[in-house]
Amino acid sequence: MKMLPLVLAAALMAGCSTVETAVDSINPFSSSTPKLKMAELASIESSAQVRLLWQASIGSAGAQTFSPAVVGHSIYAAAADGSLARFDDGRQVWRIAVGQPLSGGVGADAALVVVGTPKGEVLAFDTGTGREAWRARVSSEVLAAPAVGGGLVVVRSGDSRIAGFEAADGKRRWVYQRSTPTLSLRSSVGVVLTDRLTFAGFPGGKLVAVANTNGAAVWEVTVAAPKGTTELERVTDITSAPVVVGSRVCAVAFQGRISCFDGGTGNALWSREMSSSAGLDMDSQYVYVTTDKGTVHALDRDSGASIWKQDKLFMRGVSRPLALGDLIVVADIQGVVHLLRRADGGFAARASSDGSAVRAEPVQFGKGFLIQTVNGGIYAMEAQ
Repeated sequence: MKMLPLVLAAALMAGCSTVETAVDSINPFSSSTPKLKMAELASIESSAQVRLLWQASIGSAGAQTFSPAVVGHSIYAAAADGSLARFDDGRQVWRIAVGQPLSGGVGADAALVVVGTPKGEVLAFDTGTGREAWRARVSSEVLAAPAVGGGLVVVRSGDSRIAGFEAADGKRRWVYQRSTPTLSLRSSVGVVLTDRLTFAGFPGGKLVAVANTNGAAVWEVTVAAPKGTTELERVTDITSAPVVVGSRVCAVAFQGRISCFDGGTGNALWSREMSSSAGLDMDSQYVYVTTDKGTVHALDRDSGASIWKQDKLFMRGVSRPLALGDLIVVADIQGVVHLLRRADGGFAARASSDGSAVRAEPVQFGKGFLIQTVNGGIYAMEAQ
């Protein structure tokens, strides 16, 4: 589901049994704790319909998280076995085997599609032919999709370092790193690349804006400060990508808060208590966030005040929300897509995929959206 495995630093390995017991106490899916029952799906009265535009298959994600990349009408998707493919409106243009397992992907622009490996290799391919363009290396495994744009490829490695590479030849432009807490969550969180800045969340509840030119920190703010007396209680990591709309950037932390800031200066706008490892989205009026228990909230973008909440997806491993006009799209651990009404959070429609979990966030595709399931199904859908 959405609870993420904990990565322990070497300093804590001697206390492993104590730590594992403590992990069980906060993990509702541990075998040693009573199970929290996943909500059953009740019938709904649909006010919209979901139309399947096309579907394809790429291969299993395994234990990793793979999100399709959208560039115009082209979709790029990858799988754990090293498969990488391009689809144009559902038609496969090319498919290659990169020759080694993949663990992070996909990032793309009009010229380049980029994936990462468990060994820390960054592999870039020509979007037109699928031929390898270049390869580079980062300091540890690549769990997140690289960000590509503006002549830059930004890659986050599993040790929370961020590297910027020249899109033309893969030459490293810069590396950004900061100290992290002793205990943190292992996650596939990536970065958000804009024209001037790269935004990234970190363990310990920090959000940083990094200059695309040289990797220097422009500002750093605290989304949520660690609380509690034990290392586990103090895990307050940003395990989902921030969202940037206009001059505003918002982020949410596990066991922490949701906070919004001015993207240029880092000045705080508002914050409120909320825990999420799935993530959030934002439109011109509201911020939408999925909590760790599967509740979807709509908050006022200017103040953080509650507008509505949808709590009938309890413990269903609900994805990050996608704001899509008058609808909000989320998907769950059984591959079910739920469309919520933007106005009040009620269910507008529901659709099924292949029955396997949707671990990656839904992605906008034209007027519709895409999901990629753990079993490798790619579904392009549109609401009517």
